[in-house]
Amino acid sequence: MFEKIMIPVDLEHTDKLQNSLEIAARMAREYDATVYYVTVSGSLANRAARTPEEMERHLADFAREQGEKYGIRTDSKLMHSNDVAVELDDKLAQAQKELDANLVVMASHIPGVADRLHLISSNAGELARRLPVSVFVLR
Repeated sequence: MFEKIMIPVDLEHTDKLQNSLEIAARMAREYDATVYYVTVSGSLANRAARTPEEMERHLADFAREQGEKYGIRTDSKLMHSNDVAVELDDKLAQAQKELDANLVVMASHIPGVADRLHLISSNAGELARRLPVSVFVLR
């Protein structure tokens, strides 16, 4: 049913992604699918990496570690952005298309005051509306 599973990851916050990482791995085993870990990153240094090249290496290492941990096939894809906050949804949609992923598994953020006041948008909700494939959102 699913052959390519895409999971957006923020390497600065992998501790908050454990549920979605485990579910994606279980689905990959069930369907003998490959999991693609996708990060959207800019050129500026952050806690995960100082350069885009370093980010790409960290992401590839992360994908390999997940593959070893869960016994699944994995790969990674770094999407470069000039403004991650503005382009995140577009870059994730582009990654899904380029990878031809037929399932996206992603973590949602914990609802809070900003959601009730509609101050921030939901990336998962936006992707579920835009993508032509299933989007499995986990809390």
